Amino acid sequence: MPINTPDALEAPNESPVVHTALASIEPQAVYDGGLGGQNIRLRIANGGAGQSGLIGAWADAFIKYCHDQGIDPFKVAWYLGDTTESLGFLAAGQVDIAVTYNAAAEDQAEKANIASTRTYGFRDHFYLVGPASDPAQLEDCGDDVLAMFNRIVDQGNKDLATPPTDREPVRFLSRFDKSATNIKESELFCKIGQVPWALAYSKWYHQYPRFPLQALKAASVLNEYTLTDRGIWLSSAQEVTSVLKIFAQGGDVNPNDLLLNPAHVLLGSKANLEDQVIWEEFMVWVVDHNGGQKAPAL
Repeated sequence: MPINTPDALEAPNESPVVHTALASIEPQAVYDGGLGGQNIRLRIANGGAGQSGLIGAWADAFIKYCHDQGIDPFKVAWYLGDTTESLGFLAAGQVDIAVTYNAAAEDQAEKANIASTRTYGFRDHFYLVGPASDPAQLEDCGDDVLAMFNRIVDQGNKDLATPPTDREPVRFLSRFDKSATNIKESELFCKIGQVPWALAYSKWYHQYPRFPLQALKAASVLNEYTLTDRGIWLSSAQEVTSVLKIFAQGGDVNPNDLLLNPAHVLLGSKANLEDQVIWEEFMVWVVDHNGGQKAPAL
């Protein structure tokens, strides 16, 4: 299925960068905690938390912590991948740790012995955002996120039948990339009985398989609704967020909140045994109130 891209933003000439666990991968960034270590001794795969800077903050703090414990300086490498890709890297032994956001996929990774340990790393929250002009009038839906998704579907279909002349048409940007965000928005559409990606796909459903920072920027340029997360929102440029509005966001009161976005840290069954002391220490440190939980909010 071709990427459904409006005229306002042409698709890049090159194909989207898609990593697989069978391909050779290179780290997106390497951290040394300012201590000048030479060898990579911990490999972490993640998407949004890496782009927002949390993985880097964890890496630098953890390296310094280990040095204080008498461990020689080393490096931590971050590999960019959404939840599906990160679990693929873990299965192939290309990373030691995956930080992911989908409980069902994580359950299967444990059952398949891809991950030997899983721990609750942190809590993020999904945001439903869109043009400040709100062409679908989501504000009329109160705090009912399913009603908002239904309004996007309904008004998107109406705008295709009769294109508006006094405002931009209603469109929804999907990352369409098997990420946890893509899975979540798909779940929300399915809860209202809609599958806009199926043939013939709904032309208001913009398939844009990019990583979260790039996707949010595209939504801001194209005046489209999209699902993102708090970390990415706070890490995006003011020129991006200033033209968008948050219409719904996850909270901490209800554990079944549809927009709650818990992140788990998975230790791979194929983690490098030569660095066992490092990744075992990390799995304890990352959930310690004086360790990973003290990382700055981003």
